[in-house]
Amino acid sequence: MNIIRRLVPIKYGSQPAKNSCKASLSRLLHDGSVEVNSQEHEVVIALGSNVGDRLNNFDNALDRMKKSGIRITRHGCLYETEPAYVTDQPHFLNSAVRGKTKLDPHTLLAVLKEIERDMGRTAGGIRYGPRPIDLDILFYGSWRINTDDLTVPHERIWERPFVMGPLIDLIGFGRDDDNVESWHSLSGCSGGLFEAWEKLGGESVVGKDGMKRVFPVANQLWNWSEKTSIMGVVNVTPDSFSDGGKYLSVESAVSRVRSLIVDGADFVDLGAQSTRPMAAKLSPEQELERLIPVLEAVKNLDEMEGKLISVDTFYSQVALEAIDKGAHLVNDVSAGKLDPEMHHVIASCKAPYVAMHMRGDPGTMQNEENLVYEDVCRDVATELYASIRSAELSGVAAWRMAIDPGIGFSKNTRQNLDILAGLQDIRSEIGKKSLAMSRAPLLIGPSRKRFLGEICGRPSAADRDPATVAAVTAGVLGGADIVRVHNVRDNRDAVKLCDAILQR
Repeated sequence: MNIIRRLVPIKYGSQPAKNSCKASLSRLLHDGSVEVNSQEHEVVIALGSNVGDRLNNFDNALDRMKKSGIRITRHGCLYETEPAYVTDQPHFLNSAVRGKTKLDPHTLLAVLKEIERDMGRTAGGIRYGPRPIDLDILFYGSWRINTDDLTVPHERIWERPFVMGPLIDLIGFGRDDDNVESWHSLSGCSGGLFEAWEKLGGESVVGKDGMKRVFPVANQLWNWSEKTSIMGVVNVTPDSFSDGGKYLSVESAVSRVRSLIVDGADFVDLGAQSTRPMAAKLSPEQELERLIPVLEAVKNLDEMEGKLISVDTFYSQVALEAIDKGAHLVNDVSAGKLDPEMHHVIASCKAPYVAMHMRGDPGTMQNEENLVYEDVCRDVATELYASIRSAELSGVAAWRMAIDPGIGFSKNTRQNLDILAGLQDIRSEIGKKSLAMSRAPLLIGPSRKRFLGEICGRPSAADRDPATVAAVTAGVLGGADIVRVHNVRDNRDAVKLCDAILQR
């Protein structure tokens, strides 16, 4: 008999109550389909791909889902995983999304199957074999569904780490989400989804050869947990606080990039607008006039093979042009606050995006009102989460975002120290709302900042490299994944030592 039920939400820390399910249908048709009228339901859909351009397959499937009446609201992290069941096939890309739809369960299933067929998945293939796209309904609201062609929750969730990992990413540690409480209850574990995940090994299985989180950038899947990455600074500006005026010509900027690469940089971060306190603000056109000739010269260097180009800008117009000219990543000090089109541009380009915390703009960020925090780590996390959540709702997948707490931006010396010591607190606070976003690569940029000079008595920025090494060391040991620095050579050694300590 076809059965479709809605589960009454139960706090996941308690035992599931006997007979807690009750029928909740507007109509059950003779073939088991359901009519839900205009009510919107939240769904969780798993994605998998191991044929062709796997990431492009994900992007294509999500675009088709949106056009079919599924509004994507949250994304899990991106995982590369070894195949299960049938092991003689390529590695999979896996993730999951939360969305809202008015489609009834069986219509939703039909839509997903049509997307699979349109993207090249054929009927009658090897079960669990290679496929360009695999779309499974994990949850449909708080409903339990058991019909001839659809079982929800998906019957194999609890045995698959590559499904449970992204599913856990989609929830937070907060207690204000009724659907999440229902999903915890549907797990059948007194400890909810978290207990089910721990039974599979939990976080201990992530980072191993069989399952690793990855960040898509420059047509590659970057596993940022393997080592701390170094971003070398190239300021194509006359007024940056540390090296303004040194690299204004294309030739000098190219020479600077070559030096950074020799010293061990993984990224080069090109910036054509100073963001030091009280810096004069350029127009997008002025910024592009400085930036593009350098970007075009740098991307063609032989030394850039395997290296990444980041562009430091808060203008969407600059970001769009830079990506079109070959930049791999956008580094936005305002996290979209200084240009309301930034998130839409990033979403349309499907570009990796670093969102940084800052209050005000470079001209006002150190004003007294912007330095008032009740708890700087908690407040920075809350405000940064609001920005990246806005980006996600604009279509930027969580798996394409990195976060930066903004050391030196709208913080005083004590607050910068609190952030350096509290990176895990910032992650934990973001994790209350979204575990996926709390697990994003974390970038810090303490290099030669004024607070180092105030502490060490070094008024000249050029004399702050030893203090920068110390700050970078504290940051990496505290959980930073990327460090943005002027002196790559000395900080490379510090990072290597920190990585060795963390991996011992």
